[in-house]
Amino acid sequence: MMDITLRKKRRRWLICLSPVLIILVSIFAITYGSVSLGISDIWNVINGKGEIIHETIIVDLRLPRILIGLLVGACLAVSGSLLQGVMKNPLADPGIIGVTAGGGLMASITMLMLPHLSYLLPISAFIGAFVTAIIIYVLAWDKGASPLKIILAGVAINALLGAMQNGMMILYSDRVQSVLPWLSGGLNGRSWFHLEFMAPYALIGLILSLLAIRPANLLLLGDDSAKLLGEKVEWQRFLLITLAAFLAGAAVSVAGLIGFVGLVVPHAIRLMIGEDYRFLLPLSALYGACLVVFADTIARTWFDPVELPVGILLAAVGAPFFLYLLKKRGMQ
Repeated sequence: MMDITLRKKRRRWLICLSPVLIILVSIFAITYGSVSLGISDIWNVINGKGEIIHETIIVDLRLPRILIGLLVGACLAVSGSLLQGVMKNPLADPGIIGVTAGGGLMASITMLMLPHLSYLLPISAFIGAFVTAIIIYVLAWDKGASPLKIILAGVAINALLGAMQNGMMILYSDRVQSVLPWLSGGLNGRSWFHLEFMAPYALIGLILSLLAIRPANLLLLGDDSAKLLGEKVEWQRFLLITLAAFLAGAAVSVAGLIGFVGLVVPHAIRLMIGEDYRFLLPLSALYGACLVVFADTIARTWFDPVELPVGILLAAVGAPFFLYLLKKRGMQ
C-alpha cells in the first residue's frame, strides 16, 4: 500500500512538473547559443519590434530546431517505452533491435551512392527503419513471435546492417565526411523544411500511441492472460512493434542516429511510477522531449565554437546514467 501511495505522488509530481520543464527548457534553448539573447529580445521579436538579426536567430534558426528536438525526443522515448513493454525487456529500444540501423543504412546509401537525391534523405531513412522492423518480425516468426526471438533477430540484423554500412563507407571513403555528422545524431542545420516533413508522421505516431495504451497494459499480464481476455496477442504485438518503428523512423529521418533516449527515459520513469502505460507513455514522451532539447542546447553551447552532435553527448551521459540505474535499483 505504501508503495502504491508513493507512486501516485510521484505521478502527480511528474505530471505537474513536465509542462514547466518544457517551457523552461525551450526558453533556455532560445536564449543561449553563439549569440545570447535576453527575455526582452524575445519579447520584442514576439511584438514585432525586435531587431532583424534577433528575429532571424529565433524564428529561422532556433525555434524550428527546438520544435524538432521536442518531437524527436517524444518519438524516441515512446518508441522505447512500447518496445520495452512488448518485449518485457528494459533493455529494448529502437537501437537495440536494429530499427535505427535500418534507417541509418538507407540514409548512408542516399548520401554516399545517390548524392544527387539528397533531398530524399528523410524519406529514405524513414523507409529503412520501417522495412527493417518488418524484416525482424518476419525472421522471428515461428508459430508466433516471442519477445526473445525478436530481440535476437534484431541484434543479428543490427550487426549485419552495421557491417554493410561500414563497408559502404570504406568503398566511398571520399564522401564519408558528409555522412559522419548524420550518423552521430544531431539537429544542426535543421529548419522549417525538416519540421514540415517530420511533424505529420510524428504527430500521427504519437496520437496512435495513445490508442496503444490498453493493449500494451494487457500484454504486461502475459500472453496467456491476454488471450483469456480476448486479445489477439500476436496481432497486438505486431501492431505495437510497427508503431514503435514508425515513431523511430520519424525521428531518425531528420535527427540521425540519436541513442539512449528510448532506453533511459522510459526505464527511469518506470522505476519511479511503475508499469501502467496510462502514465508511463505520456510522461516518457514529455520527458524525452525535454531531454533532447536540453542536451542539444548544451551540445551547441558548451563546446563553442565547435558544435558537438547531440547524439555524442547523450551517449556519453546516457551510458553512465543507465549503468547507475542498474547498480542502484536493478532491472525492475
